[in-house]
Amino acid sequence: MHAQVATPARQIVRAKNFAQEFSLPLILGVVLGLVAANVNHHWYEVVVDFHPFGHGVYLFDHALTIHFIINGMFMCLFFGIAAKEIAESTLPGGVLNPLRRAINPLAGTLGGIFGPVGLYFLLTWFLYGGTDDFAAVANGWAIPTATDIALAWLVARVVFGPMHAAVNFLLLLAVADDAIGLVIIAVFYPDPRHPVEPIWLLMVVGGMALAYILRRFGVRWWPVYILGGGALSWVGLAAAGVEPALALVPIVPFLPHANHHAEDEESHSHQGRTAGPPHPGPEATAHHGGSAMEKFEHQLKVFVDFGLFFFAFANAGVPFTSIGWVTMMVLASLIVGKAIGVTLFSWVASLVGFPLPPGMGVRHLVVTGVVAGLGLTVALFVAGKAFPGDSPFQEPGKMGAVFSIGAALVAYVLGKLLNVRQEGLRSRVIFPWSRG
Repeated sequence: MHAQVATPARQIVRAKNFAQEFSLPLILGVVLGLVAANVNHHWYEVVVDFHPFGHGVYLFDHALTIHFIINGMFMCLFFGIAAKEIAESTLPGGVLNPLRRAINPLAGTLGGIFGPVGLYFLLTWFLYGGTDDFAAVANGWAIPTATDIALAWLVARVVFGPMHAAVNFLLLLAVADDAIGLVIIAVFYPDPRHPVEPIWLLMVVGGMALAYILRRFGVRWWPVYILGGGALSWVGLAAAGVEPALALVPIVPFLPHANHHAEDEESHSHQGRTAGPPHPGPEATAHHGGSAMEKFEHQLKVFVDFGLFFFAFANAGVPFTSIGWVTMMVLASLIVGKAIGVTLFSWVASLVGFPLPPGMGVRHLVVTGVVAGLGLTVALFVAGKAFPGDSPFQEPGKMGAVFSIGAALVAYVLGKLLNVRQEGLRSRVIFPWSRG
């Protein structure tokens, strides 16, 4: 029998899948952005602030620069996919349905918010209390609340082993964390150059109504929802002075979706199965249902994953000379604050009757909290909102978000010391995140 030789097309598919699974475009964008900003910062700023349609072209008072097109338009799709995961998690068979089994991880999520925020405010008071910069620095409190789902999932599988219950626990924590993060961005970080005009938010309601009507009429082609309801939502948010990148968050939940109840039962019958990555690869599409919500994710998966290269390049380009106290504050809050908050809140929840998944203890909680400190993508986004472009704290804040990649190394070393990895462990609690 001759060994099967991979064709060039098959090799390309494998390389693409490998790049997506390990978030290589995002990581490469971070590295190249840092290199460009430190080799020639002026050139980097010229590229990022380039006006492809001319300097006189504005959209709702937003200059159409490369940076705005990426952050205000492309990131709509990224947050839309996050909204899809959140919406699916609340359906029958989802990780947040029924609510009781999710109480402990949700308690950990709250700890992963309050822990970093509390530590950040404490450090701000200690380092900047009584100075004129206190209020400006304190505005960055939400940066360390973020968790990069894809990177956290990848690191958790390496640290705990792919079959460990902590992987599923972290995924549930991360998706809930994303939901809270979206609310924080929308409520606490409006555009400082444009006072919020709530009347325009009626267009968002109109977009939601249009999406609801489309669903009632049985429209299953997802682009109609995005180009119709999504466009109305984007205009409403942009005109209202709210972050337009969140435009698809209220629209995506209206996309027709599959019933997950049967899949939930099936997943519980397979004890060796664990949750997959938050965004399964396109190759798994054939194994999924054909609902509009699922097709929305799967057909945009490659575009969004590789597009994150440009987001990272445009946002992570920070000179190393900008490292300062804010950098250390963000980094410490992400890694130490998350670890303390997740551990404390989940441990207390277990004491009052909401147990941890079998196979998890306090040592696993500590390491899980450290892994959740991987803030990168959303942390970079929030840093750009918390500190305006002319703020001396924006670049140090972004550098803290970039350095949060170091949480992976900390978690790996800590996991070795605490012996949390158990080869061959089969989780008895299966969260049916991925159905591939």
